[in-house]
Amino acid sequence: MPRSASALLCSVLLLTLASLKAAEIPKLDLGGVREEHIMIPMRDGTKLSAYVYFPQLAGPHPVIFEQRYVNITNSGTRREMAQLATHGYVVAKVNFRGAHESEGVWQGYRALGWGEQQDGYDLVEWFARQSWCNGKVGSFGGSQGGFSQNFLAVAAPPHLVCQYMMDTGLSLFHEGYRIGGIYRPGRHGELAKDARDPEDNRRLMEEWFRHPTYDDYWKAEDCSLHFDRMNVPCFTIGSWYDFMSVGSIQSFLGRQYKGGANSQGKQKLILGPWLHGGYPKGNKIGEMNYPENAKFDVYAHMVRWFDYWMKGKNNGVINEPTVRYYVMGAVDEPGAPGNIWRSAKDWPPESVDTPYYLQEGGNLAIRLPSAVQSSSTYESDPNHPMEIPGRNFPGARDARKFEEQKDVLTFTTEPLKDPVEWTGKVRADLYVASTAKDTDFIVRISDVYPDGRSILIMDYIRRARFREGWEKEVFMEPGQVYRIIFDIDSLSQIFNAGHRIRVTIASTGTPLYEPNPQTGEPLTLEFPANAVKATNTIYHQKRTASRILAPVVRINLDK
Repeated sequence: MPRSASALLCSVLLLTLASLKAAEIPKLDLGGVREEHIMIPMRDGTKLSAYVYFPQLAGPHPVIFEQRYVNITNSGTRREMAQLATHGYVVAKVNFRGAHESEGVWQGYRALGWGEQQDGYDLVEWFARQSWCNGKVGSFGGSQGGFSQNFLAVAAPPHLVCQYMMDTGLSLFHEGYRIGGIYRPGRHGELAKDARDPEDNRRLMEEWFRHPTYDDYWKAEDCSLHFDRMNVPCFTIGSWYDFMSVGSIQSFLGRQYKGGANSQGKQKLILGPWLHGGYPKGNKIGEMNYPENAKFDVYAHMVRWFDYWMKGKNNGVINEPTVRYYVMGAVDEPGAPGNIWRSAKDWPPESVDTPYYLQEGGNLAIRLPSAVQSSSTYESDPNHPMEIPGRNFPGARDARKFEEQKDVLTFTTEPLKDPVEWTGKVRADLYVASTAKDTDFIVRISDVYPDGRSILIMDYIRRARFREGWEKEVFMEPGQVYRIIFDIDSLSQIFNAGHRIRVTIASTGTPLYEPNPQTGEPLTLEFPANAVKATNTIYHQKRTASRILAPVVRINLDK
């Protein structure tokens, strides 16, 4: 069968399956809320699949919606949307074009923003024209639903009133399809199950590999370049145990200080001790049981936010602090400092950049190393990588299983005599060498409890070829020493007296991070057979002293 005929048959089968799938969605008792499946037309005629929930009270009502690529028809999601509708909103869940029952070619977020296709804009304006809408439209959601809202804010549809974002991002190059310059085909290969046609997904991933650097292709998917076009109030939630806390913080700052007149000064940010995603935010995080005060009921608060901006209810939400952040502390240690909320007018609060130097013997200390020659070496073998299970950041869990693997280095302080607080951005400043042309460096920060548990707080990875910027690839000369500086993430943590602070360094950690072939050759979707093993060196001597720069805050134990 010719390829074109095969593709046509495949398309017909997929459309048939999608139709059957829609028909097979079981009826649910939604407490009087009416559920309707609507195909919403975009400017080019493509129709997006939306599940819409109507309250019992007569309208018209404000509309709030979330746009995602994952399946939106599971019973839990449908009941949650129906519950939101009982507060007097028409609530909609919409799939990206080319995902599940939505028509069109799957292309990730590219059709949502400010290009030829503007699906977010078209959705808002379509909702606003319906007889059951009072002309006011808001958006909500986290992760995918956070990214899509930043795209929507740049598109700036006139009937968009406000937004509510959780665990969001701005740039697909920096915070989405890649992290620290690392391709994530293993993670994003899972998108195939959400694409209407899996071949569309493969084509898209191959396209990513044809753009190895931060070029115009990626700038077309970077919302941080267009804060001036964002012009609505937004409440943003960030989670400490999440890669995307950087996106949440930068989204708040960009909108608050660079946004339009209806954006500046009208942003709110909350940062808590949570993992990525999840409604509501609880207090049992990973292996940690935080106090009850760590809970945050996202849905209840979101309704208050929308009630203020879309219904004019004077409910006090606008008078909440501009920034609230949770200072994490030791759990299950009575009297331990931390595990409290603080308020601020801005982020980050004042701190002192304090160097923690990597030392001989796996020590970590504030003093500058005295040794003239001192370094640690380990192997980076992409064919036999170290293991970090899962595809999401495994924070709030004991990291010793990773730390005990053979090609992992740890540097740990002596037990702290007094509590130490880090609040703000943590950076890595490393002096390194490799026998390969390219390699990766993973840096992790843990709170080591007196019983030996190494509770992972944050980590990040940096591909060495991008040490001089994202716009170009500069490969390494074997044996030459290079300085690599990069942000790890932000946090607010009090390390209690008797605890130790640990820095962990490695170059592989699958499946969380796709291994670097280390050849310096162009990367492709298929992992190459000629990947090479390297010996990597971390220097911790007087003139090339690798260190972590921590935002240390003076602790007032009376507060």
